[in-house]
Amino acid sequence: MRIGVLTAGGDCPGLNAVIRSVVHRALAGHNDEVIGFEDGFKGLLEGRYRKLDLNAVSGILARGGTILGSSRLERARLRQACEETEDLSRELGLDALIPIGGEGTLTASSMLAAAGLPVVGVPKTIDNDISATDRTFGFDTAVGVATEAIDRLKTTAESHQRVMVVEVMGRHAGWIALESGMAGGAHGICLPERPFSVDRLCEMVEERFARGKKFAVVCVAEGAHPAEGQMDYAKGEIDQYGHERFAGIGNQLAGELERRLGKEAKPVILGHVQRGGVPTAYDRVLATRFGWHAVEAVHRGDFGQMTALRGTDIVMAPLADAVTELKTVPVNRMAEAESVY
Repeated sequence: MRIGVLTAGGDCPGLNAVIRSVVHRALAGHNDEVIGFEDGFKGLLEGRYRKLDLNAVSGILARGGTILGSSRLERARLRQACEETEDLSRELGLDALIPIGGEGTLTASSMLAAAGLPVVGVPKTIDNDISATDRTFGFDTAVGVATEAIDRLKTTAESHQRVMVVEVMGRHAGWIALESGMAGGAHGICLPERPFSVDRLCEMVEERFARGKKFAVVCVAEGAHPAEGQMDYAKGEIDQYGHERFAGIGNQLAGELERRLGKEAKPVILGHVQRGGVPTAYDRVLATRFGWHAVEAVHRGDFGQMTALRGTDIVMAPLADAVTELKTVPVNRMAEAESVY
């Protein structure tokens, strides 16, 4: 078989591990040919690809980013691709396509599969917000980076009697903020799933200072927002891909806390450092398993499906189910976090 693979959307630790796994399983297990499309779906539409053999994927298991490059695709071009699936398959000689990506990529994959392209998806997102799988690779790495940052910031916050507001990724789901905040012992955690109270955060800081703990660390997801009337809050615009551009809740919240408390409050925006660098062992293993099972699914003809982790098993789930709704932090997980800060 001739199998195409591509990476789309934001980069993520573990992407190269999936590519490597696909190539190893396809070549060694089935004597397939694997081609890698450059820069995501754009490479697919423009016919830009290269052959992937064992030498091409040698040494990439621990590398961050993606050797194939990535990009986002405008919706008009996606609709065009759906109309041209038969031509694409015939011109490229494709027997199957394995796209690796998050919500947007899986949505595009579902549309292409519905249009007749033989697709098996692999879920990827550091936000861990895809409902069809218990875990996505990249998340463990992002949480580790954010946790280490909180650990480090505690010492400087204590030295200077400061409030540190650490902004982590998480547009609509606060899993990174939840788990890194818990692991790092943050004194406040703000999630997109529930508006936060600035009054309560101020009370927490004042109470800590009254007890002699003259510093505090607040972990806030980029998509978190204050409760109505709690503070002035600037919202971002929608970009050409339909994603909200956030206006920087970390900066805004730090400014508000400093104004109210009369204490120095510093924002720390982790940003893309969470997405780069070396993936953890957990993410390398999960990504490798996803790649292996994606190739097996291709040979079973399980098209229109994606790999998913359920418990400790890798199963197949319909692509359409993956993008029906986001997996957000439930109330009981918020309660667990609140009990320890």
